[in-house]
Amino acid sequence: MAISAKEVQALREKTGVGMMECKKALVETNGDMDKAVEYLREKGLAASIKKGDRIAAEGAAYAAVIDGVGVVVEVNAETDFVGKNEKFVEFVHGVAASVVANKPADLDALMAAPYGNGRSVQEEQQEMVLVIGENIKVRRFFLFTEGVSVPYVHAGGKIGVLVNFETDLAADKVEPIGKDVAMQIAAMNPRFWDKSQVDDATLEEEKKIMLVQMANDPKMAAKPDKVKEGIVTGKLRKFYEENCLLQQAFVKDGSMSVEAYIASAAKAAGGSLTFKSAVRFEKGEGIEKRQENFAEEIAKQLQK
Repeated sequence: MAISAKEVQALREKTGVGMMECKKALVETNGDMDKAVEYLREKGLAASIKKGDRIAAEGAAYAAVIDGVGVVVEVNAETDFVGKNEKFVEFVHGVAASVVANKPADLDALMAAPYGNGRSVQEEQQEMVLVIGENIKVRRFFLFTEGVSVPYVHAGGKIGVLVNFETDLAADKVEPIGKDVAMQIAAMNPRFWDKSQVDDATLEEEKKIMLVQMANDPKMAAKPDKVKEGIVTGKLRKFYEENCLLQQAFVKDGSMSVEAYIASAAKAAGGSLTFKSAVRFEKGEGIEKRQENFAEEIAKQLQK
């Protein structure tokens, strides 16, 4: 049967799928719009499986506070420009909202949870694969349900940071302080939040390295053990300052530590503020990336 351009356009607007796919769906379903939508969804699910082995290491990390609950999520795609796609961004925000609404115990529970539009998060993810045409995966999430949280998103989703405090200050007074701390975390990526979290194994390894370095240094090797121990103590202090957030020099004012900045800023705001924890998600970290440039691959497809 003949399919009009108006029908094809209507289906395209309804699904976000390309014109040729929409026309084929209408032909296959004899012009039945509802069946055509179902046909594309079924095709999309198949496409999701087919694309599932393609590396998704781009996308976005996103942090927010929703109804007083702090949440940070990472959703991956294959190319960096999809991270700026309006539908993709809406999906990421929707995933964050679903985390807050359902408070899932793990990723499997999140994928089975309601997305908020009659579909599960898993089903909505499959819809995004259909609409956008890339492998898209919700990778991880975290939320703080207590205290006051402050979110920060760096470089349009490259890094998402969520900082959590215990405080007697109003949230609007905590926000600028929390943002400064979150920006420090984004920039410096500390290994630990506080020196009290540094485990004995890490300390022993650092001490071992320092002692070997001194043994290999002719000027240091002959020094008494007591002197070497003093030098190690000083070097460990430097280790804390470089690797532990609260002991790091505050980037905006190197004359004080982050811990001192928080105390000073809280006092100026008329209350107390204690750093409890934080989460830093950087998109694609830890994902083994292929050498293929998916952006170039898709650009070539668009030129055909």
